[in-house]
Amino acid sequence: MAAPVLLDAYGQPIRKAELKQEQGGVTTRGVRQPFGRHQATGLTPGKLAGLLRRSIDGDPEAYLELAEDMEERDLHYAGVLSTRKRQVVGLEITVEAAADDAGSVADADLVREVIGRDDFQDELVDVLDAIGKSYSATEIIWDTSEGQWMPEALKWNDPRWFTFDETDGDTLLLRGDSGDERLKPFGWIVHRAKVKSGLTIRGGLARAVAWTYLFKTFTTRDWAIFCEAYGQPLRLGKFGPDASPEEKDVLLAAVSSIGTDFAAIVPESMTVEFIQSNVTGSHELYEKRCDWLDRQVSKLVLGQTSTTDAQKGSYAVGRVHDGVRQDIEESDARQLAATLNRDLVVPLVMLNRGPRKAYPKIKIGRPDEQDIEKLVKNVVSLVPLGLKVGMSTMRDKIGLPDPGEDEELLMPQRSTPAATPQEEQLKPAPQSTLPATGDAVDRAVRDIIDESWEPMMAPIVAGLEDELSTATSEQEAQAIIARRIETMGVHKLAEVLARSAFAARLAGEAGEDL
Repeated sequence: MAAPVLLDAYGQPIRKAELKQEQGGVTTRGVRQPFGRHQATGLTPGKLAGLLRRSIDGDPEAYLELAEDMEERDLHYAGVLSTRKRQVVGLEITVEAAADDAGSVADADLVREVIGRDDFQDELVDVLDAIGKSYSATEIIWDTSEGQWMPEALKWNDPRWFTFDETDGDTLLLRGDSGDERLKPFGWIVHRAKVKSGLTIRGGLARAVAWTYLFKTFTTRDWAIFCEAYGQPLRLGKFGPDASPEEKDVLLAAVSSIGTDFAAIVPESMTVEFIQSNVTGSHELYEKRCDWLDRQVSKLVLGQTSTTDAQKGSYAVGRVHDGVRQDIEESDARQLAATLNRDLVVPLVMLNRGPRKAYPKIKIGRPDEQDIEKLVKNVVSLVPLGLKVGMSTMRDKIGLPDPGEDEELLMPQRSTPAATPQEEQLKPAPQSTLPATGDAVDRAVRDIIDESWEPMMAPIVAGLEDELSTATSEQEAQAIIARRIETMGVHKLAEVLARSAFAARLAGEAGEDL
């Protein structure tokens, strides 16, 4: 019987032979070059508007080159973007089995083995490159050396090497020497950061930051010119009325060299004066404008400004925000987990263990702040009443991994059940000479409580409800209950106790159980 055809999430057939060969990577003589152009050089409003328009029309290369330049040249943008990515990567990553059966637990353990690799967190930083550039494509390099399918590496590919299908404007294609190629199924982790709705190329942060970057570049350049012109004192050279042109040239050269060499010589008849610049207020305009632009970037990337700006009380507020606003952090974590479940978990389990009705789930986020002691107490109390709780679920809640196959397990200690109040009242005084008899009596008392209480109480409760309904006062109700107890008498109870005590003593002396 032929093996079933494996399909990916989009219904495309899986070709295992193709998965063993790398599809992406650099082609030094082809279209996927390792080095790009620097679009930030000479950036103007017209140039920026043009490359943003071309990115929507199917040519995103120049826009992506600018996005890379911005991360390298704008230290504030680079800092807050790194904070956002690394805060998500630093969250707790767990794997939940699809069910409690052995197969589902084994599937989850396989995924845990992969995410436990030393390089996994750094690889996630590459996957989250999509936050700035709108998408990322990371190729899975599969290792099949021992007959298994395990990711040897998750290899980042430059987003410039990709384009979008002209039909829908959203399907990612790999640029190739002989034309654009579809990405091979089960070979790529394609993450799309949904910062805003619309086409994928319009969903990254870099598109919105680009205009802020442009304005800040102009401001920084003007600030540098201002500092160059007014940051140093004016050097004024004076010469006498009889100075020759050659002497004037010597004085000019001397004044000019003072600005660079901080040393010069002039004839005694000439003088050089330093006039201190006293321009106040103007230079603050540049700093305030740059700070304002930086705050807008912080709001966009982090959702807040308290952790990036030196403001009164910002330390305490920053501790609350913890870098990235909570709703943004949760959204990034949820999107990343969904991508990993689709493009990593399903291929991993399907290639190694075959198709499944349900697959393990990667969860990324802060652990729930719940009272573990209270949770365990409630489970212990409710399970005997019929509450069904999965072992795997409980382990995940309290943070314990599934035990290994040959691992020594903790077992509860066997202990004698605690006596009930009725047992304590009926229990005879212990006798050191007959310890076995005492144990037998204890067992006899438990048997009486378990089996004999109902026939003894039957005369009391039979018809009691109807008779109590006729009572017109509390005293009448008490009298009715008293008469009922008298009808039971003590003979039946004494008979049961005597018979059980005698049998218990005999069993105790003989060393036998009842």
